[in-house]
Amino acid sequence: MTSAIGVAIVSPGGYAPDEAGLQRAFERLAAQGCKVRSYYQHAGRHQRFGATDDERVAQLHDAARDPDVQLVIALRGGYGMSRLLPRLDFELLAASGKLFVGHSDITALHMALLAKGRAISYAGPMICDDFSREEVSDFTMRHFWGCLRHPAHVIGTALPDGAPDNPVLDCEGLLWGGNLSMLVHLVGTPYLPAIEDGILFVEDVNEHPYRVERMLLQLLHGGVLPRQKALVLGDFSNYRLSDYDNGYDFNTMLAWLRRELQIPVVTGLPFGHIRDKVTLPVGGIARLRTDARGLRLEMRAYPSLPAGA
Repeated sequence: MTSAIGVAIVSPGGYAPDEAGLQRAFERLAAQGCKVRSYYQHAGRHQRFGATDDERVAQLHDAARDPDVQLVIALRGGYGMSRLLPRLDFELLAASGKLFVGHSDITALHMALLAKGRAISYAGPMICDDFSREEVSDFTMRHFWGCLRHPAHVIGTALPDGAPDNPVLDCEGLLWGGNLSMLVHLVGTPYLPAIEDGILFVEDVNEHPYRVERMLLQLLHGGVLPRQKALVLGDFSNYRLSDYDNGYDFNTMLAWLRRELQIPVVTGLPFGHIRDKVTLPVGGIARLRTDARGLRLEMRAYPSLPAGA
């Protein structure tokens, strides 16, 4: 008999723009056998945030203490996680055994959990709008539950036609990363883990290729990239090129990076601010195998939901 999964909804960043969509998300989780406890109250929105700073800290702490909760899903990203980092009890969050899930701004929480508590968390879908949209992505949901319900998970994807070839690669290491802007934001702080021989994945949205290049160069010059076995690029979309770019586009930037960096740069990871996204255990172990036309990512050594959930 399958037992109900206790799911806590927290809002460490922004608020839900659509209350009707929020209700859809709760109903979908319930249909998946989840018992939902929302620490986010739509009427309690504060400025551009889901609640005041004190209230958002309390949401995370209360969710961690809730004995009926196994899974904690972020409402949405936006901005706000950075304000909370100095005030969070990372020992409490790490020792709780809860599975914390989100992406974008929530990358700051993933990194801090890894740096402060050596705790694994999950880069994956959020309530807005992965669960709240009118038509959810079957791909996203399949990978989300497939990853969280099993102690190992595999991702295999092919590059789209016309994409530059990947290098041939077979390596293994600790899987970590997330939103590129947030990773760069944490450089020089105690919230960015010092990972050696890792597999670093990054994604971003609304960032011109030169900004992506500039942020990756900061990770290079800051000593982060040289310590990794591979750099894996997720989705980088919704930017605009102009005549001034004079042929400088994402593929041009990628070719330059591959010449400059001393580690392999792999593309094709279906993760980021996109409808169809995978779920990735941040701090788990991964084996990455690539060839010219695609990649395979085998993930293991991460906590999963209790058997039967």
